[in-house]
Amino acid sequence: MGKKIKKEVEPPPKDVFDPLTIESKKAATVVLMLNSTEEEILAKACEAIYKFALKGEENKATLLELGAVEPLTKLLTHEDKIVRRNATMVFGILASNNDVKKLLRELDILNSVIAQLAPEEEVVIHEFASLCLANMSVEYTSKVQIFEYGGLEPLIRLLGSPDPDVKKNSIECIYNLVQDFHCRLAIQDFNAIPPILDLLKSEYPIIQLLALKTLGIITNDRESRVMLRECQGLEQLLKVLETKEFNDLHIEALAVLANCLEDVDTMQQIQLAGGLKKLLAFAENTTFPDIQKNATKAIARAAYDPENRKILHEQEVEKCLITLLGSENEGTKVAAAEVISAMSENLASKEFFNTQGIPQIVQLLKSENDDIKEAASLALANLTTGNQVNANAVAEAEAIDALINTLSCKRDKAIANAATVLTNMATQESLRLMIQGHDIMRAIIQPLNSTNPLVQSKAALTVAAVACDVDARTELKNAGGLEPLVELLHSNNEEVRKHASWAVMVCASDEPTSVELCRLGALEILEEINLSIRRKNNFSEAAYNRLLNNNLSLKYCQMGYLSSNNLIPDGFYDAGRINPGTKLLTLKEFALQEPTDRRAIILINSKPSSASGVGSPTDEKSEPTGQAVTTSSKSFIKERVSRKGKGKKEEEKNKEEEEIPASSKATESNADKEWCLPSDQEFCNYIIEVSKTILPMTDLKEQIETLAKFVAGKMGGPVSKELLHEFKWEHHISEIEFQLKSNVVPIGYIKKGTFYHRALLFKALADKIGIGATLVRGEYNRAWNEVKLVDESYKGITGLLPRPEEFLVDLMFEPGALLKIRSREAELYRFI
Repeated sequence: MGKKIKKEVEPPPKDVFDPLTIESKKAATVVLMLNSTEEEILAKACEAIYKFALKGEENKATLLELGAVEPLTKLLTHEDKIVRRNATMVFGILASNNDVKKLLRELDILNSVIAQLAPEEEVVIHEFASLCLANMSVEYTSKVQIFEYGGLEPLIRLLGSPDPDVKKNSIECIYNLVQDFHCRLAIQDFNAIPPILDLLKSEYPIIQLLALKTLGIITNDRESRVMLRECQGLEQLLKVLETKEFNDLHIEALAVLANCLEDVDTMQQIQLAGGLKKLLAFAENTTFPDIQKNATKAIARAAYDPENRKILHEQEVEKCLITLLGSENEGTKVAAAEVISAMSENLASKEFFNTQGIPQIVQLLKSENDDIKEAASLALANLTTGNQVNANAVAEAEAIDALINTLSCKRDKAIANAATVLTNMATQESLRLMIQGHDIMRAIIQPLNSTNPLVQSKAALTVAAVACDVDARTELKNAGGLEPLVELLHSNNEEVRKHASWAVMVCASDEPTSVELCRLGALEILEEINLSIRRKNNFSEAAYNRLLNNNLSLKYCQMGYLSSNNLIPDGFYDAGRINPGTKLLTLKEFALQEPTDRRAIILINSKPSSASGVGSPTDEKSEPTGQAVTTSSKSFIKERVSRKGKGKKEEEKNKEEEEIPASSKATESNADKEWCLPSDQEFCNYIIEVSKTILPMTDLKEQIETLAKFVAGKMGGPVSKELLHEFKWEHHISEIEFQLKSNVVPIGYIKKGTFYHRALLFKALADKIGIGATLVRGEYNRAWNEVKLVDESYKGITGLLPRPEEFLVDLMFEPGALLKIRSREAELYRFI
């Protein structure tokens, strides 16, 4: 055998790099390695970055600054399974950083992450891909992208994963996604409720909690509630509530149950299974305040359905609520009051609270907590609506002060509720008087000035309910409440406008308040409202008519017509025709004006003046021309003189001094004297005379004819049509104005009157002795009265008297003549 020869080792190829183990303590170096083409280096670099990122938020921010995110996104789709897994792990951690999230949205990586949820991928990839999606799904844009890229279905599938971390991440992501309506609908399509319910059996509380939170969102939709019921979800929820160890889950379980209880079918199912009684007992007996509050809220949700209310009443929920009102937890008190508000829609429940519950609720109304005050006021509002017994119970519980105090609280709803309770109580006179005794009219002004339409509406309604007598209206007027009330008529809110009109109609029931409302512009606003088909309402029309009917001076000036029901009061004055929308000065304003050559203001007044005023021409014998001025009337002249000022000519001053006794000359202080309504003794005498002569007559026609002749006799007697132009009544009126130094002329002073003087006197006297007559203004100083008479000499076929016919009373040409109005226009034309 030959000698062995040692074989020489061949040197390595020159183009191959010898293996090199690199250790780096610099993150920047590792980030550079992400651009390598070697799987092993990429895998180790991703692993190192994952461990670095786990250490805290600062490290995540550092990786972002070093530019690690962009190359990592490419590795999500790498062919090597280990590289892909490690890159996914990195993103699961990095995605919790807000700045990283923002960049990931821009890089649009979610499609790649969702791809990692495929069934064939290993559990670790599922864990971190779902973690990445859970972190990203916090923001709306990412939610939309996850849903659009089909991420919901694989997430639901992963709820059945054997790995608890995968379950936790998946349900957390689903919880975030279902905040959006479209995702909630898709949940039903993917039949997600069974696997979510299965999570309630998990041994991990966080998974159970997320499952309940998710159910709490998706059961807002009825279809999901039906699915939950069909999957025996209610039984599982009740089981959670019955398990004391699950105290930390009770609030969320109650939230789901509250949604489900809105459905009558669910309520019936729970009742049949004994679950409703358990729920009520749970709410009443639990020692955890927040859990008790949420249990009560669940009952409240159910109570808003009419059928559910019946079921709750059968379970005697009212007794439970009385107990809950006494809870130490303020949230429970609020929830209990809310249930009572809802249950009040049930008549039987409302009657139950007649004797129990109302005193406790009134005590809650006195609370400093605004939530409690609002809930209590709502409960009282619902309990007293349409129920006088409950309204009395509220008064007996001494709630009026608390209700009035609530009108000035900070909660608009509480204010509106308190106003509603007061309105409900005020329907009973005894309670209304009690409310008026607590300065309600001053308290209601602040709500009337509110900017909240609900508060405005309820406050106006309260005014309408309480201002039913003169004292209350006077109090409201003196407190300045009419101004904001009139302002509400401008509201664009239909309910506010309607209730404000109602309140104005009530307040216009007496003349002083009506006059003040007109002064504030209510009549013009209502007139504008009534011209609009969209804005007008029944109350606006009624308020307008009542304002005029209680301000007859304005009505006659504006409309030129008073009906037989419009009885002329003392203080009525005829200032002539004015156009709609034109302000009518008050009698005082007219009286304080300097005399002018304008038409005289004719005054009706049968009351004696309490201070200096106009006397009667009968105090001294008047000359036929009416030129004499009586002693008592000189005091009225004296007031007029004091207002003349110092700009008068000297001769006018001398003339006045001759007429006025030296002891009563005007001084500067006279101008400040309070003006009072001038008296008219002559008119008083007319009333006495016609009462004695006409009232005993039994025939209405005879009464009318006699009154017409009386009026004509006092106003210058009959006048021939042909000589009407020679009847110089204007000069006579001017003389009276000059003597009185006033534009206001009491009607008893007029001894030579034309159509409109006579018609006004006829109407005023007819009203005093109970003869029904209208007053109609015509053109060219014309006016007339119309009366209704039945011709008793004629009986129809049935033996009944015919309907009354209208007649026009002649006061000028043939005083006492009655002209039948067959064709109104023709007859009136002939008359005038």
